[in-house]
Amino acid sequence: MSIQRSRPAFLFFTVLLVVLGFIFNNGVAKAAAVQTADTISTAGIEFTESTPAKADTAVAVNQNKPTAIKAVSATAVKETEKPKTLWQIFIAGLVGGFAALIMPCIYPLLPLTVSFFTKKAGSRSKGIWHSLIYGISIIVIYVTLGLIITLVFGSDALNSLATSGVFNLFFFVLLVVFGISFLGAFELQLPSSLANKLDANSDKGGLAGIFFMAATLAVVSFSCTGPIIGYLLVEATSKGERLAPIMGMLGFSSALAIPFTIFALFPSLLKSLPKSGGWLNSVKVVLGFLELAFALKFLSGVDLAYHWNWFDREVFLSIWIALGVLLGLYLIGKIKFSHDSDLKYLSVPRTFIAILVFAFTIYMIPGLWGAPLKVISGFLPPPATQDFMLSNNGGGGEVEPSQTVSIKVKKYEELFKRGKHAGLNEWYDMDQAMQVSKELNKPILIDFTGWFCANCRRMENEVWSDAAVHKRLSNDFVLLELYVDEKQELPANEQIVSKFSGKKIKTIGNKWSDYEASKFNVNSQPYYVIVNAKGEVLVPPQGANYSVQNYIEFLDSGKAAYEKNNGRN
Repeated sequence: MSIQRSRPAFLFFTVLLVVLGFIFNNGVAKAAAVQTADTISTAGIEFTESTPAKADTAVAVNQNKPTAIKAVSATAVKETEKPKTLWQIFIAGLVGGFAALIMPCIYPLLPLTVSFFTKKAGSRSKGIWHSLIYGISIIVIYVTLGLIITLVFGSDALNSLATSGVFNLFFFVLLVVFGISFLGAFELQLPSSLANKLDANSDKGGLAGIFFMAATLAVVSFSCTGPIIGYLLVEATSKGERLAPIMGMLGFSSALAIPFTIFALFPSLLKSLPKSGGWLNSVKVVLGFLELAFALKFLSGVDLAYHWNWFDREVFLSIWIALGVLLGLYLIGKIKFSHDSDLKYLSVPRTFIAILVFAFTIYMIPGLWGAPLKVISGFLPPPATQDFMLSNNGGGGEVEPSQTVSIKVKKYEELFKRGKHAGLNEWYDMDQAMQVSKELNKPILIDFTGWFCANCRRMENEVWSDAAVHKRLSNDFVLLELYVDEKQELPANEQIVSKFSGKKIKTIGNKWSDYEASKFNVNSQPYYVIVNAKGEVLVPPQGANYSVQNYIEFLDSGKAAYEKNNGRN
């Protein structure tokens, strides 16, 4: 194989590995951002041993009365959570932009556009200037799109999208359509009249003409960039950050604009570019498979939140395994789509990518029988949704016996059975948890969680499954799980208007989301708070932290604080 012929394959291999690595490790990459976002500063919380005005915590929740807790200032929360989250989204946009750059709609235009500017300008300095304006115009166009998304939805609406069943179902359909289009079933195109108008305006001289050239690129390349932009905006809008769509589009457009500027500065580099060919469509097809795979995450969340009870863990895994097999067969040339050229031989890079895909697919297969699959645990439905498990101990030994308490029927237990954890005894109502805490003389671990919360699943599969953590959760605490996105409506006499937000509390999720926000000024999950039977916070709460040792220390400190204070009560 000659060096010249291997260049397309090499570029394909390099970029695809970056994309695959980024997406498959999205949960890992989120850790830095989410850990900061979820582990909110406790500087504004006061921990006290004073008895609350009312011991009945349910009343306190409904009336929004403080239970010896002062809310964290909003400023502290924003300063803690924004920077890394926005950088995470910017990097995601940057990777998406580089992936779009090697798509069939854009890559062939790169040398043509740079050569056009160089020749039309008449001088190298002027050509560089025109290319810079062209790149800046691309950035302005896409950032404006992100700004429009932000203005249309607003920060409050963006925050609610992550747990909205309607929007998650819409995102699922959107990504499926995008994925199918990448596989070659059809092309998503904006009206040709728009492209023609922009193209006509691009003939004008000066800066306006260059701007319209950039706008023409954005329109004619929509069939390739649209699915990537759609996925980025779905991710950004579901983060709840005001600037998230803007940052995502800034990263995406920068990745498109930078190459035009670089090649204008160094035109000789154009000669080293791999020639266009069938490998461009291969990149498009691979991204199509990935779009289909990640669309399932949104459908899974809707299934859990609305208790459809048909999209179980093994169903999710079976579809992912099928997609992995099809992708692997495509890479080795056993499957061919309509726009593909003949694959005469397998290049070494393509072979290695196929090996990675097949290996990852084989890795998922034991999950059909209950293997934890920690690498992708954040994407999967909870283990309790699986019908058959070879192991039911959750990593913590024998299943614990039922707690001997006066309460015989757990409130909401049937509603949350698909979120149960093997070997743990969960409660779902504050009043009952307080009563159990008094009877068993144990502290309460409040777990603010959610059906749509990928990081909650990661904590449960990576941290709670550890034998030492599992033993502590089972023996030392009353585990209270409060789902902030549960859609079940409260009885009419429990539906109130929140004094904190002014919104009507209609569902169970509304109730606990309002409680978390009003008491801690936190709206992220997971969020762990250790309290005693009076509702007093014993140690500083914390969010997602995937260090087992950190979580053990957190639990031990809570238990020690409870035993110390309990001796004086």
